Amino acid sequence: MKGIPIAGVRNFALMGHTGSGKTSLLDVMLNILGANDRIGSVDDKTSMADWTPEEQEHQISIFAKPFDGVYTAASGKQRRFVITDTPGYADFIGQLICAAETSDAALMVVDAVSGIQVGTNRAWKVCEQRNLPRGIVINGLDKDDADFDKALAAIKALWGDSRCVPVVLPTTDGKAEIDLLNTPTDQVPEDLAATVKAIRDHLIELAAETDDALMEKYFEGEELTADEFSDGLRKSVHEAHLIPVFACSAKSHVGVKETMDSISRLFPSPEDYPIKCADGHEVATGESEPFAGIVRRSVNDPFVGQLSFVRVYRGTLRPNTEVFNATKGEKERIGSILFVNGKKQTDCQEAKAGDVVAIPKLKNTFLNDTLCAVGDDTVFKPIEFPNPVAAYAVEPKTKGDEDKIGMALQRAAEEDPSIRVERNTETHETILWGMGDMHLDVTLEHIKHRSKVDIDHHTPKVAYKETITVSGEGHYKHKKQSGGRGQYGECYVRIRPKNSADEEGFVNAIVGGAIPGNFIPACQKGFAEGMSKGPLVGAEVSNVVVELYDGSYHDVDSSEVAFKIAGSRALHEAIENARPVLLEPIMSVKVMVPDEFMGDINGILNTKRGRILGMGQEDGLQVIEADVPQVEMFKFCSELRSITSGQGSFEMAFSRYEQVASNIAQKVISAAQKEKEEAH
Repeated sequence: MKGIPIAGVRNFALMGHTGSGKTSLLDVMLNILGANDRIGSVDDKTSMADWTPEEQEHQISIFAKPFDGVYTAASGKQRRFVITDTPGYADFIGQLICAAETSDAALMVVDAVSGIQVGTNRAWKVCEQRNLPRGIVINGLDKDDADFDKALAAIKALWGDSRCVPVVLPTTDGKAEIDLLNTPTDQVPEDLAATVKAIRDHLIELAAETDDALMEKYFEGEELTADEFSDGLRKSVHEAHLIPVFACSAKSHVGVKETMDSISRLFPSPEDYPIKCADGHEVATGESEPFAGIVRRSVNDPFVGQLSFVRVYRGTLRPNTEVFNATKGEKERIGSILFVNGKKQTDCQEAKAGDVVAIPKLKNTFLNDTLCAVGDDTVFKPIEFPNPVAAYAVEPKTKGDEDKIGMALQRAAEEDPSIRVERNTETHETILWGMGDMHLDVTLEHIKHRSKVDIDHHTPKVAYKETITVSGEGHYKHKKQSGGRGQYGECYVRIRPKNSADEEGFVNAIVGGAIPGNFIPACQKGFAEGMSKGPLVGAEVSNVVVELYDGSYHDVDSSEVAFKIAGSRALHEAIENARPVLLEPIMSVKVMVPDEFMGDINGILNTKRGRILGMGQEDGLQVIEADVPQVEMFKFCSELRSITSGQGSFEMAFSRYEQVASNIAQKVISAAQKEKEEAH
């Protein structure tokens, strides 16, 4: 925004547990920034932040959305606030990660009654992994049973007593807030004077520790100047040695301005430190540098079309200019640029470092693409997202909507980086992957609202495989005569389990021209066809070696078709003679839960035929690593959250295929045969 230098920009993300008051706090901040005429309410569905149909229906934040405005601090200086509201619900962690990666700091919201909750811990872990500067606001001090001191003690105990320091304190009557950085000593209430002095002394020490010269000055008993104190605190926040704690009551509008004043003074600006590129080198972020930014989200607006949200990291971006997509190696034409505040969209004449702006109708630019000035080749490291852990098999309710559903699912995956869509060629199902049942349900609701497509879903089928346990032989003679030219082809095959020494899965052992060379490829096609559907459940047959060792042909009646049929039938007989078994996919699972749930989780993993591989600790949580059959994991996400009251989480990745126990295999085979009979 014109008139405000990059040094005056504060780009931060609001994070915390669902229900901690993030959105209410944001609505008040936006009112102070002049972005809304009146303060909205989540309960009344008038919040400027939670405005989408899905968010209003569920009354939670679902999408990470940027907001901005100009704030005049107590010092009289103007600051540009760029605030990203993030969801606190576990299923939408991809949105949280995206905001953390493209913000300069985070403001963690902790409820004054409930204290630190699982969503707060999750957000904190995301920030710690990225060493993101952050502050904490204890919100809701006007509630019954609210206790600032208790919440502060819990924060200090968990995240560090010496670095979590209150800089906005509530008065003893709870009706006002004291900004320790701006309130003169003679205006501090007498009953808080000693507390305020002790905190200020500690802040001075933290500021001095950021610089050797300041430390020497501090030890010699000299006072730090106002600029030295302020600069030292900002550096301490940037290095996460100081995590300022603020007190406020968003619903009664107490302490919000004091919190914003402290953010203005303490949080870093985009030019305070260089940005790392994908190759590891750092680039300066000054206004005079060539433009560079990364696409952090791509959405399809019903009125504008595709909108690419770009976090500007350096330089200045203006409308009607040409930029270079360094990720794709292509040029893009920038038409208009928009500032987006909820539903409101306003034209932007220039965007600087720290800004998050929306660019309509880019042709070939999507999430994680780097845009930069023409002639530049800066590429930023792409944002990485966790693997999805929950899945639905989806299909249109109405026949004829196949094309529409394909496009709608593709759009959903482009807009939400933690959604994945795949076509399972073995089960012939379209699979929608996400971070949990709520995530998948909301995605389907979003598709219905936007694309007008109703989608049915069910638990996906498991992509079983079949293999053999011993060697076996098979033979088939295909002979058909129905007037005119007939069909003739005969194959003898041996099949055995494949081992590490086998480079090929096919051995041609024909001697003496029993089968002419020109028919061998047809036999191989027959083998491939036979391997695509095994005799147990019609699954792919894997890890076998097929040897074609004998056969016969007819000078006139033999053909490629005849040998393809003979090869397929001979192979099936060989597989049936080689004691075929069923294989199932095994997933590597990492479960993280508080101590008190260890027994329950170990028990449920055992009932799911899981094999516990190890246990340990990570970030204050117990970690269980196990191998579990995929078929047992489809409902685990909801089960885990139910057992742990939302405090547990897990990661999952495909590991390998293993033989299914005979009693389980028989049930699977019987179900497959029944389904086949019903289909006919």
